[in-house]
Amino acid sequence: MKDTLWLSDMGNGMYRNPVLLCDYSDPDVIRVGDTYYMTASTFNYVPGLPILVSKDLVNWELKNYALPNIPEARYAAPQHAQGVWAPAIRWHEGRFYIYYGMPDEGIFMVSAVDPLGKWDAPVCVLPGKGLIDPCPFWDDDGRAYVVHGYAKSRIGFKSILGIFPMTWDGRKATGDDHFLFDGQKDHPTIEGPKVHKRGEWYYIFAPAGGVPTGWQVVLRSRSILGPYEDRVVLKQGSSPVNGPHQGAWVDTPNGENWFFHFQSRGLYGRITHMQPMIWQEDGWPYIGQPDPAPVAPEDVPCGEDCAAASIKANGVECGIPVMEYRKPEGPVCERTSEQGSDDFESDVPGLQWQFMGNWEPSFYTCGGGRLRLNALAPKRGDHLWGCPHVITQKIACPAFAAQTVMDASGLMVGERAGVAMVGGQYAYLALERQEAGYRLIYVLSEGKAHDERIVWSADMPGAKIALRMTLTPVDTHAAGTVFAYSTDGKTFVPVDKPYMPERHTWVGARLALFAIGNGGHADFGRFTVTPMEEGHE
Repeated sequence: MKDTLWLSDMGNGMYRNPVLLCDYSDPDVIRVGDTYYMTASTFNYVPGLPILVSKDLVNWELKNYALPNIPEARYAAPQHAQGVWAPAIRWHEGRFYIYYGMPDEGIFMVSAVDPLGKWDAPVCVLPGKGLIDPCPFWDDDGRAYVVHGYAKSRIGFKSILGIFPMTWDGRKATGDDHFLFDGQKDHPTIEGPKVHKRGEWYYIFAPAGGVPTGWQVVLRSRSILGPYEDRVVLKQGSSPVNGPHQGAWVDTPNGENWFFHFQSRGLYGRITHMQPMIWQEDGWPYIGQPDPAPVAPEDVPCGEDCAAASIKANGVECGIPVMEYRKPEGPVCERTSEQGSDDFESDVPGLQWQFMGNWEPSFYTCGGGRLRLNALAPKRGDHLWGCPHVITQKIACPAFAAQTVMDASGLMVGERAGVAMVGGQYAYLALERQEAGYRLIYVLSEGKAHDERIVWSADMPGAKIALRMTLTPVDTHAAGTVFAYSTDGKTFVPVDKPYMPERHTWVGARLALFAIGNGGHADFGRFTVTPMEEGHE
C-alpha cells in the first residue's frame, strides 16, 4: 500500500518546502552517479540511520537503515535524546560511509558497498564524551581527517569545531584531537560541520546560533588545518522558516548546486527543506534568495537561475529560504510521500516503524494482516516511557487520522495495550484486562518522571476495539490530538479533552502502538494514516 501524505513535488516543474514534512533531523545528502542518498539523526530510536533515496532531490523514499540496533548494553532500555546524533554520509573509493557521534560514547562509523544491503557493524573511531557531529574527509594528499563539534552538556564547552587525523580506511583516529575554529564570539553554538574541497579551497558548512533561530555559516581556508575565514550564507530574514541550518551541499550531474537543511517545527520535529545554491565569482556560496527577493521564480528568464538573477539585482551575500522553486533539472520522477499506513502483510513491519530502544525478536510477530505485540514489562520504571518495545513512527503530514483495530483477548489480567502519541509528554488510549472483563483507559503522563495518570475510563463489552488518533493543527507549532474508539467499527466516540503533543528535546512527537505486561499479547490489524488537509491528493 502507498500513502499520499505530503507532496513536495507540485507536478508542474516546481517544488515546495519542506521537501520532507517529517522528522529527519540533521539531514546529510550525497550524490553517487545519478542517485542521491540521505541519512539523518535517530537518537535512541532503532533501527537507526535511515537511508533515503532519490533521483531528483525532491521525491524521496525510505529504503533501508544502516544501524539495526545500538551496540551498547544500556540501550536495551530507552535512552531518550541520546544515541545517534548528526551523521555524515560519504562515498569513498567504492564504499559508503556514515560517521555519527554518540555524546556519551564517542565517534563511530558504519560502512557498506551496497547502501541498500547490510551495513558492517559500527566501529568506534575515537571514544570520548562530548564528541559529536563528525564528518570525514579524505584529502588528495593521502591523508584523512574527521572534523566535528562538541556537546557542552558532556564536555563543558561548545561553539568550537575540532579536528583529528584518522587512518585511510576510516576506522581509527591516528592523532590527537585539537581545536580548528572558535565560534564563541561571532557564531555561538557552531556545530554540525560538513567538509568539502573545491579547487584550492577547503570549505566547512556549519550551523550556528542554535536550532530555533540560528543561521548557516560557511568557513574556508587554503589549508584543512586553517586558519578559516567565515561568512553567513543563509538566515531566516523575513521568511517563515526559523533556524535554517545544519545540512548538506550537493551537486547534480549537470552542475547545479542545492543545499538541504532542517527547520524545527515543534511537534513535527525537524523537517527537511531544500534551497537553490550557486557559487559566486568571489568563491563563496550563495544559498536561497535575497531578502526581500526582487526577482520571483516565475520572472526568471529561461535558463537563468533565480538566485543568480536576484544577486545581480542587488548584490547581497546572504540569502533566505525559498518556499517554492523550480525543481532541479533532470529526470521526471513519480511523486512520492512518506509512508504511514501498514497492512502488516509482510513478516516485518514497514520501514516507517522504529522502536524506542534496542529491539529483540521477542517484541513482535508480523504477517497475514496482523501485528502481534507481546506484552512485555518496562525496562525502566513502570511506565510507557521505559519500554523499548513500544513501536513508533514519525508524523508525516500536518493533520491526519490514524486508525487500527485491536484484539486484546491475548492479554492477561492486569496487562494493557493500545495506541499512543509520544512526545515531551505522552497520552494513550488502551484496553486493560481485568478479572471481570475489559476497561478502556485514557492515560496522560506528567513531569520529568513521566508519571502516568488515568484521566478517564469506561468498561468495554469485549476485547476487540477500533482505536483512532486525530491530529488537528492549532497553529504552525502546536496541535491537538483527539483519541476515539469504536466497538462496532462505524461510530467513533471521542475521549475526554484533546491532548497537546510536543517535541521531546531533539525529537518530534510520534504515533505509537504498544502492549505492556508480563507474558500476554495484543493483535493489531491494518494501520491507516489518512491526511485531513491540503498537502496531499
